[in-house]
Amino acid sequence: LKGRNLWVLVLGRFPTHHKIGIPEFKYVANMHGDETVGREILLHLIDFLVTSYGRDPVITRLLNNTRIHIMPTMNPDGFEATKVPDCYYSRGRYNKNGEDLNRNFPDAFENNNASIQPETRAVMNWIKNETFVLSANLHGGALVASYTFDNGNSVTGSLNGYSRSPDDDVFIHLAKTYSFNHASMYKGTGCDNRQTFPEGITNGYSWYQLEGGMQDYNYVWGQCFEITLELSCCKYPPADQLEEFWNDNKVALIEYIKQVHLGVKGQVTDKNGNPIPDAIVEAKGRPHVCPYRTNEHGEYFLLLLPGTYVINATVLGFKSMLKTVEITNNTGNFSALKQDFSFSEVSVRSRAASCPKSPLYQELERASAAVKPTLHLLVLMTVVLVIFK
Repeated sequence: LKGRNLWVLVLGRFPTHHKIGIPEFKYVANMHGDETVGREILLHLIDFLVTSYGRDPVITRLLNNTRIHIMPTMNPDGFEATKVPDCYYSRGRYNKNGEDLNRNFPDAFENNNASIQPETRAVMNWIKNETFVLSANLHGGALVASYTFDNGNSVTGSLNGYSRSPDDDVFIHLAKTYSFNHASMYKGTGCDNRQTFPEGITNGYSWYQLEGGMQDYNYVWGQCFEITLELSCCKYPPADQLEEFWNDNKVALIEYIKQVHLGVKGQVTDKNGNPIPDAIVEAKGRPHVCPYRTNEHGEYFLLLLPGTYVINATVLGFKSMLKTVEITNNTGNFSALKQDFSFSEVSVRSRAASCPKSPLYQELERASAAVKPTLHLLVLMTVVLVIFK
């Protein structure tokens, strides 16, 4: 960084610290310095939230029940370097060291050997120090809501041109929440005749493969669902269009924040009621490659669409606890379903090693490749049977 700080404004009833049961949300813009619309509308959003608190009942409840972090610019050097505003690509995309910050995070699929930049490191530490549940990063150059995975391999179905996460249904819902509340994104017309996005959304990998992206990093290592919002065909539009961009995105920005209250949340405690950090809590049937664990307060947050789920809480060395939950859409009530777990036989603090930053899906692919010959044999036997019939 050229001596410039990365500023974050935190809004909420308790802005200075995390409160148990209140989920953490974030918006990050301008990680490509020449993509400027997100930077400006986040400043508008801050103003809107602050001035509406106490006047607008919905915004008041939202801020009372959510801690909202807003980083208007992740790449201030790139923004400063963009001297001549242009609708298309410019050098200002990169940081001071000429690096693309959205190719700079550890990758879950391959070793991208990126030299981690100060901006990237700062965001990684920020993700590590907060219990972020939901996030979006704001870009320009297209008009679409793109969701994880951006990279992929055979394990995530990339051979079929779509890289599916265990929470694909939730990601589609999140992307549609934004696109359908945006003035025109849902129409899916794209920015030119060559590219269209049905309903204004796309799987990141289906659009184009990307290594070292921020949204995959958030999801795999940050336990935070993040989507990428492309908000303008023109990367650096004239100032007189900014109000229109704010009006186009205002409702979508608010509706998207509300989704942090989807699903189920709770605390895992021992027999004395003390929180158990690093307990694994996941919904059955959707395991994460790096298991989702409780924070230092023993809290977990799982974003899930309405339905019936079995939630599995595991403390190392003890029998897992399973609880069936019926989830309804609670976003309007600004609170996910609450489901706590108490391990009566545990009186120790669980401490587990954190997930390695190695390409975890590469290991999964190797493991699945090892069992492939058996599968091929089965297919062969089936085919032979069919022929002989």
